[in-house]
Amino acid sequence: MRLNSAGLKSILTGLLNSYAQIFFSDNILFGLILLLITFFDLVAGLSGIISLFTAHIIAYAMGFDKNRIRRGVYGFNSLLVGLGIGIQFEPGLLLFLVVVFASIFTVFITISLQGIIGKYMLPYLSLPFLFSFWLMLIATNELTALGISQRGIYTFNELYIIGGHKLINVYEWWQSLEIPESIRVYLLSLGAIFFQFNVLAGLIIGIGLLIASRISFSLSLLGFYTAYLFYELAGANITDLTYSYIGFNYILTSIAVGGFFIIPSWRSYLWVIILMPVVALVTIAFSNIFLVFNLPVYSLPFNIVVIIFLYSLKLRLEPNPGLSEVYIQENTPEKNLYSFINSRSRFGLHTGSHLILPFFGKWKVSQGQGGEYTHKEEWKEAWDFIITDESGKQFKDKGDFPEDYYCYGKSVLAPEDGWVVSVTSNVPDNIIGEINIQKNWGNSVVIKHSDYLFSAVSHLQPESVPVKQGTMVKKGDVIGRCGNSGRSPYPHLHFQIQRSPLVGAPTLKYPLSYYIKYRKNQLQLCTFDIPEENDIVSNIEQSEILKNGLNFLAHRSMNFKAGTKTIKWEVKIDPFNNTYIECMGSGAKAYFSFDDYMLYFKFFKGSRKSLLYYFFLAFYKVQTGFYKGIEVTDFITPNFIFIKPMLFIQDIFAPFFLFFSAEYKVNYVSRDNELDPTKIELHSCITMKSFTRKFSGPKFEIKINTKGIESFKITDKDKITEAVCIRDTIS
Repeated sequence: MRLNSAGLKSILTGLLNSYAQIFFSDNILFGLILLLITFFDLVAGLSGIISLFTAHIIAYAMGFDKNRIRRGVYGFNSLLVGLGIGIQFEPGLLLFLVVVFASIFTVFITISLQGIIGKYMLPYLSLPFLFSFWLMLIATNELTALGISQRGIYTFNELYIIGGHKLINVYEWWQSLEIPESIRVYLLSLGAIFFQFNVLAGLIIGIGLLIASRISFSLSLLGFYTAYLFYELAGANITDLTYSYIGFNYILTSIAVGGFFIIPSWRSYLWVIILMPVVALVTIAFSNIFLVFNLPVYSLPFNIVVIIFLYSLKLRLEPNPGLSEVYIQENTPEKNLYSFINSRSRFGLHTGSHLILPFFGKWKVSQGQGGEYTHKEEWKEAWDFIITDESGKQFKDKGDFPEDYYCYGKSVLAPEDGWVVSVTSNVPDNIIGEINIQKNWGNSVVIKHSDYLFSAVSHLQPESVPVKQGTMVKKGDVIGRCGNSGRSPYPHLHFQIQRSPLVGAPTLKYPLSYYIKYRKNQLQLCTFDIPEENDIVSNIEQSEILKNGLNFLAHRSMNFKAGTKTIKWEVKIDPFNNTYIECMGSGAKAYFSFDDYMLYFKFFKGSRKSLLYYFFLAFYKVQTGFYKGIEVTDFITPNFIFIKPMLFIQDIFAPFFLFFSAEYKVNYVSRDNELDPTKIELHSCITMKSFTRKFSGPKFEIKINTKGIESFKITDKDKITEAVCIRDTIS
């Protein structure tokens, strides 16, 4: 593959990211700090750079994932191999040739392990480094032209060459400082990750780690000192941590388990404490085994414990919200945690299929989940629905015939996209008051939405099902009509969610994504909730103006006039099918999702002074139905609102509690015509919370017309800005 300017940029970005990736980070500043640290030994630093360029050029030339190249995930193991070889031997052409070929070999191991254990959704961590470096150490025993490095033996001579007497004086002052033993070993362990066996390197790395991630830094201390205490209590030789420099196993394991692959929480911190003695025992055992082969154990204990622990979690029958794996990796524990909190507050634990009610109009829950009649034991998580009039009756006249019931014959809808896996349509309707227990479920349709998520509707009208097994259906498609078949003494619709494709399978507790609940003169928007018995509910009745205005299709381009500035935005899709709006001037990006019923903004990246940032806040969560008086609310995590100095403190305590947060509200104010509106106005606002104190944030006035977003006005403190859309097109 030809290397163009974009490819070169990917390689250079991946180079810095490779350094930070060793600490599970993508912080460029941290990567730069780590790069400089490796040049404490010039030969090691050069070897690391050579290995990285080699790895990334090979990965790019062979056509591997450019995004992974840019993130540095193909390079960091080669970097470690290059640093290890560079620190071991004297500089020369042969040394750098060995570094190049070792780096190529490490890339192939990395790709292979990605395929082998990646299919189990497990990380390969630093296994490629271990396999490659051990083999290189064994092979170089036969390469007599490679001279063993003498660097570090004559420290003062080396310092004098670099910086003369002044550098020697600084070194002597530093060495004379009385640093507590545990801190000294901790800093040495940090430095040893990059084969820099000195306290100063560890100190700089520690500062860089604190800048990159407060949670990772706190976990590194927790993991290391738990292991240190275990060594003391167990009577193990604590000097092993100093002379073999294996203390980094505890640091890397604690970051991986406590905050990177697991959502940070008090439970993940507890598991760090539990696992550190395990890592210590594994370290001691493998150190003795590898001593036979005259090989260092390096990071093997970290790899073994983390991979086994993560694999064990994947075998759980039910996900545990208290110890949740990270499914969308954002490369810092803080971002992972805040995204998880945001997602859980919006969707609970159900972020997959967004199911709606399987009917048009208002229906009443005649029997809820755990109902007294038939919703028992394994089948308790189900609903029965009927239609009632203003007096609460479900039928006209005397109700002697199925046709007398208001719900009879009404359309039944697919609650979500899927494939029809089971259809029964030939069971006759019952006479009112009688039931058919031989064909208990009556006419039914089961739809598969994902591998272990199915929905079923039952008691349908005979011969009313227009779909067949294998039919692909869309959310809202008509799949039958409400009837009175099966165990149904009067017409009603039975609806349940289940894990298998069988009619009458045990039910699954799963929320409905959005619905309106009606209470006398009050309406309530329910999101990812469970309708209760006697609730009167309906799907969101969509407004075409809101639906079209909030549907930011790919390649949609919007120009806004704000004061004297003209600002251009474009809607784009990234390689992972995430949709976002990009400001072409500032480069800011606002990521969102839209499913015809609800617009959610999920993430913002860029300047908070940009107009797009305020747009992100103004439209943070907007539903597409106009219901005057309904107030839509949402929780906003502190990383989207508060400034970095305040977040610095919050990040440390975020796994345990949030003392900074914000609430979003949007009210549906007016429309110019109830039957055929051409303009709708919404008002939204942000309320910030600091400990127990609340204070107002930005306020917004939004106008949407038949062409799209007409304007939005921002009131932030004493400043008022109005942005008017002057162009809205799709290319």
